[in-house]
Amino acid sequence: MRHFYGTTLANPLMLGTAKYPSPAILADAFKRSGASVATVSLRRESGIDLAGQDFWQMVRQLGVHILPNTAGCHTVKEAVTTAHMAREMFDTPWIKLEVIGEEDTLQPDVFGLVEAARILSKEGFQVFPYTTEDLIVADRLLNAGCEVLMPWGAPIGSGLGLNNTFGLRTLRAHFPDTPLVVDAGIGLPSHACAAMELGYDAVLLNTAVAKAGDPAAMAQAFANAISAGKAAAQANPIEKRDMAVPSTPVIGKAFLS
Repeated sequence: MRHFYGTTLANPLMLGTAKYPSPAILADAFKRSGASVATVSLRRESGIDLAGQDFWQMVRQLGVHILPNTAGCHTVKEAVTTAHMAREMFDTPWIKLEVIGEEDTLQPDVFGLVEAARILSKEGFQVFPYTTEDLIVADRLLNAGCEVLMPWGAPIGSGLGLNNTFGLRTLRAHFPDTPLVVDAGIGLPSHACAAMELGYDAVLLNTAVAKAGDPAAMAQAFANAISAGKAAAQANPIEKRDMAVPSTPVIGKAFLS
């Protein structure tokens, strides 16, 4: 089982905490899924009534690892500042690092991402970078101090699944000892299962559960799919072939003339 900065996760499912119809439904989704990690976005201000504090308290009571993120940050300075605020509020060195570079796809600014990762790693953060499946960027992030990589499956919230399975498979092959998490774009349990079948160590998603008709039931479905995909990867699946291969042996078959 893979370690994430020395931490072993009981369940490879990571769930976001945004967009749920209610806090009770969010809590139920976590309970039924068995998710080990909750990602949370730092609010810049709680407001005069401190309304956000009740939410943070509820998240802490989930009994899971908290992974704050820098969602919505578009510059290195903004991401680094947000990370420091998150560490102070949540008392964890973990940070999901996002530096967004393009508005329509929310694609990471990989240049800013590497720079921010280097700064935060030197300052004691344990960085989970939201990145692309690019091998060169992955290498730069590891050299910057990251010990985990989180390549996207598809644009955030799109539900498109794994847009580039070749790239994701290649990334897994090039970095066999690095914990890899598919983050973003997952829309169906089958997408999450496919990610685990590729040999990935975890899947992070939010919208596919939070915006489902029954978020808790969908969360459980994702947990089942991830478990199946992980088991399949560990069972060493057969390789794909271009030609048919008979499943019934022909040795000993009687040939009639």
